[in-house]
Amino acid sequence: MVVLATKVYVQGDARERSLDALRSLVGNEIEDLDVEYTVGVRRDDFAVVTIEGDDEVVARNVLREEFGEITPDFEAGETYVGTLESWDEDGFVLDAGEDVRIPASELGLGQGTPVQIVERFGLVQHVPLRFVYGGDADDSEAEDADADGADASETGRHRLADEERDRLYEWTRGAGRVNVNSATRGEVRATVNRAGHARDIVTVERLGLLEQSIVCKDETDPPGLLAAIGDYLPAEIRCVIP
Repeated sequence: MVVLATKVYVQGDARERSLDALRSLVGNEIEDLDVEYTVGVRRDDFAVVTIEGDDEVVARNVLREEFGEITPDFEAGETYVGTLESWDEDGFVLDAGEDVRIPASELGLGQGTPVQIVERFGLVQHVPLRFVYGGDADDSEAEDADADGADASETGRHRLADEERDRLYEWTRGAGRVNVNSATRGEVRATVNRAGHARDIVTVERLGLLEQSIVCKDETDPPGLLAAIGDYLPAEIRCVIP
């Protein structure tokens, strides 16, 4: 069994459509392997894939690489994936099977409060983010280590992974984006088409099962696109403006 680092948090017909989309995504990744699989959802909304067959080890590794994995155990200094659960003036809280708080000082995303950073980088709730687990040192140990110039992984404080910081900064260097949650990639593409803006975008990039990033063309105004599709999507939507 693999617990994927992506959530199915919508209900009703939308939940069934989401599970159908997840089955298709999983099938695309492992259909050539000698395995049988079933897709489900844990009580905490994380997607679960149960795999059996001669290639089950390979299949699990493929899915871990594609989606990230929620694991019960952490090691200091190692990189994991969690979904953005909440944010406040003190930092981010990621859900990685347990709450992992990333202090504001360990986000590494430039000036501003965490709330301002969410707006600047167009982050929406539940988007998967990679982080480095910092261990279990208590606050006094963390302060002492900070005074000695230690890395966050040695202080007991978690931080965003370098590759995650690079990805988010790359978003701000492009033509602009509109990020969405609570909808599959197919639903977002259909919504853009319905709103008459298919020619205004480059692609819809999948961030998680229900978190998407609409990549705009150079001449497209992200706030204008958001306004055009907002009425069609019962979702959290934010812009990334270069």
